[in-house]
Amino acid sequence: MAMMTEDEVRDSAKTILGFDNVEDGVLQGTGQITTFNQLGITGEGKDKKPDGWYLPQDKGAIAIILETKNSEENLGKKAHTDELLRNCRIVLDAGWKNVVGLLYNGKKTKGFINNIDIDVPDALQEKAFYFKLVTDKSINKGMIYTLTARINNCLHTEFGVKNLYHRMIFTACALVAERYGVRLSKVKDMGYEVFHTAIRKQLEAALEEDKQQNGKIEILLDVYSEIKMNVKEKQKAIDDFIDSVIAISDCINSSQWHGEDVMGIFFNEFNRYKKKSDAGQVFTPDHITSFMYRLIGVTKDDYVGDFACGSGAFLVKAMSNMIEEVGGVDTKEAKEIRQTHLFGIEFDREIYALACANMLIHKDGKTNLTQLDTREQEACDWIKSKPITKVLMNPPFETKYGCVQIVKNTLDSVKKGADCAFIMPDKKLEKSSKRLVTDILEHHRLMMIVKLPENLFFGVGVTASVFVFKAGEAQNGKKIFGCYIEDDGLETVKNKGRHDVKGRWSAIEDYWIETIEKRVDETYHTHQWIVPSEHLSYQMPVKPFEIYEEDFFKAALDYEMFKRGMDEKEFSKKLLQKVLYSSNVKAANGDVVITLKGGMKDGAD
Repeated sequence: MAMMTEDEVRDSAKTILGFDNVEDGVLQGTGQITTFNQLGITGEGKDKKPDGWYLPQDKGAIAIILETKNSEENLGKKAHTDELLRNCRIVLDAGWKNVVGLLYNGKKTKGFINNIDIDVPDALQEKAFYFKLVTDKSINKGMIYTLTARINNCLHTEFGVKNLYHRMIFTACALVAERYGVRLSKVKDMGYEVFHTAIRKQLEAALEEDKQQNGKIEILLDVYSEIKMNVKEKQKAIDDFIDSVIAISDCINSSQWHGEDVMGIFFNEFNRYKKKSDAGQVFTPDHITSFMYRLIGVTKDDYVGDFACGSGAFLVKAMSNMIEEVGGVDTKEAKEIRQTHLFGIEFDREIYALACANMLIHKDGKTNLTQLDTREQEACDWIKSKPITKVLMNPPFETKYGCVQIVKNTLDSVKKGADCAFIMPDKKLEKSSKRLVTDILEHHRLMMIVKLPENLFFGVGVTASVFVFKAGEAQNGKKIFGCYIEDDGLETVKNKGRHDVKGRWSAIEDYWIETIEKRVDETYHTHQWIVPSEHLSYQMPVKPFEIYEEDFFKAALDYEMFKRGMDEKEFSKKLLQKVLYSSNVKAANGDVVITLKGGMKDGAD
């Protein structure tokens, strides 16, 4: 392909994008001398000159800004990207809600939506293609992780917020404000105090009615007020933070957002290198919340409890699925689900604030969250007052945080017949107090144990299973069904944890739900019936004992060296030096022949 000048690239882009058409209420075209001021955009940056523009009169519609380079230019240069993003920023600040930025050199294209990079084809497309990238409500999880990483870096590096939970809570509160009516874009360039106050006022408004029902909801406001910034004067950092929050909010507003735990996503990114939270918690991956919801057959008619709710992952997932079942968020049934079907307890004050914020982001459920300790009687009494029919929980794993005590108190407090699913370390019941476990089984039945993939809790070093109980029904020696989901199809993505990059999980989940219903694993043959008097965990197959001739030789040699008082490491070192440096090495008939001094010979293929 012959080299194209920038003028030729620009002319080509004009035709491909359709910027040479005439549309009512739209300014569109390409050029080198037209300023933003001439296009009707005043203020900072008005003298800048974009290479191409599509500016609808309706600022709620999608705008496009084009930057072109000759075909030999490398689009990876930071200066080129900065130039495009600067021009897009000018348009965003002028009031357009969605701005697509395109960097094009005749061979390759880089794309951005609201200054967030997106995947686009190398070949430039007609402008309708880029409109669809904005209006298509499918969720780009990769983009959400990118946005979260930017927010984390901004709060940690630019503002000096060292506390993990404070970074998460501050971000969550900003999301709440954006979702409940504060257009954060309107407080850009106004300084930190205006920005901070706007978020707090919206939080207060959102919580006003709920405070009448649940006074503890004010903990979220208290924790937000406690967050301190070391640096407040970096306006560009504030604006970048706002852009990222708006982009995430748009994703959550999407009809394709299926109750993913926002705080879980934040936790994975914000706390990527920390193994566990200070409260001993391991946050539940989203695909496992979906699996457990189906595992115990939760429906729209259930009342779901999580009494070590962390960020609220199970409650958010249950709410989303139940609302979808009744026909969507605008139905009267959806309102009832939000207000009366979801119940959560969290002991840690800051994590409780996270859970409240998470529910607020989804505009639901926060009135039935309370800060209590499920190890104590007050929490048990609270649970007993609720009509719980299903429990989904991931209690703190460590004994010092009362893992099995929390399980017992939950089972003792919910209605008889409630199905309760708990994630716990594989051997937790076997290693815990025998008295405590015996008491559980005397009053409640362990129905099944589903061992989860070994690498599920990425970087934590814990292997876990789902333990499903029937509350109020004694074990009485009944066997426990067990199976092992060895592979969930997820893959490790550098710096982003484990993700379903190949879309395998849906089919895997369907298979295991069907397998568990039939109580037979026809494909992997992992199913087993566990006798509770012998084991309270899934039993991994014991590898058959194997021994080889080499093992005998090694044992004999080790024994001979031991009798002679020889140092094994020193002997190995001398032998290696003798072979490598005091021998003749030749190739013969495809073999390597080593001849040692003294006549010894050794051959190796």
